[in-house]
Amino acid sequence: MWITVILCTYNRCSTLAKALESLALESLPDSDEWEVLVVDNNSVDKTREVVEEFCCRYPGRFRYLFESRQGKSNALNAGIREARGDILAFADDDVTAEPMWLRNLTAALRDNDLAGAGGRILPHWTCAPPRWLPSEGRYASAPFALFDLGLKAGPLAEPPFGTNMAFRKAMFEKYGGFRTDLGPCPGSEIRGEDTEFGRRLLAGGEQLWYEPSAVVYHPVPENRLVKRYHLAWWYDKGRADIREVGIPRNGLRCKGVPLCLFRRLARWTLQWMIEVRRAQRFEAKMKLWGIRGAIAECCNELLATKRQVVERKLSP
Repeated sequence: MWITVILCTYNRCSTLAKALESLALESLPDSDEWEVLVVDNNSVDKTREVVEEFCCRYPGRFRYLFESRQGKSNALNAGIREARGDILAFADDDVTAEPMWLRNLTAALRDNDLAGAGGRILPHWTCAPPRWLPSEGRYASAPFALFDLGLKAGPLAEPPFGTNMAFRKAMFEKYGGFRTDLGPCPGSEIRGEDTEFGRRLLAGGEQLWYEPSAVVYHPVPENRLVKRYHLAWWYDKGRADIREVGIPRNGLRCKGVPLCLFRRLARWTLQWMIEVRRAQRFEAKMKLWGIRGAIAECCNELLATKRQVVERKLSP
């Protein structure tokens, strides 16, 4: 089996070296061929020097690719095009992978019809979580890019997260690459390019696998343990949801925005105002910010549609 690990990076040479060190220690069967393809998305720090050092230390194991078009999805798609493997695994430039991560993540893709797999993303806390941060709930840790469905392997009914997932390269040939209107880029922190692709596969009837023994550790820095980071993340998440599926077409609207969003806005505003427990109060505020983002993106899409109509009318 040929495996390519695609790792995209932008101005993170300080954490990149540690991530590459962990990947260099991966243990795979002797029969497997594998590589780590580092896609430099227009970095201006010492990213290239760090990668070239690993290319020299591990000849044939690491490769460097420069992608000048800014945006993570552009970098991911460039890596997919240049990858030699028929199985493509994905990791981030700030994670630490366990030595058996890649073997375990790709094991289920050897002899069956699975389209892809995902593993656990566990936290590496740099300090204690604040008391206002919700500790329960399925997606409470989503802003930290953590993914943990427990210790039982089995079929995945939801998409894995981008720093610990693998797909057959044929899936990108069949369904296309990552959407470039999603994923962080200059001036925008809207994400969701990874989960959108996974949902695309699931909607197409493809099967995904959850492998809990495939583990990477994602740092949780102090600058993500502030309220403004979480509120901004959920606001962008609301925008990404509308970009992915479009404005809901069913039900009544107010100036083009579905009334259901305004009802949810009112509900979570009230919940935020009356809740006295700190964590639950902030959880309501995060949901409120997500709805605000969804409404804002609906307005953006409606304005874009109107501009297109005007431009068509004015064109000769």
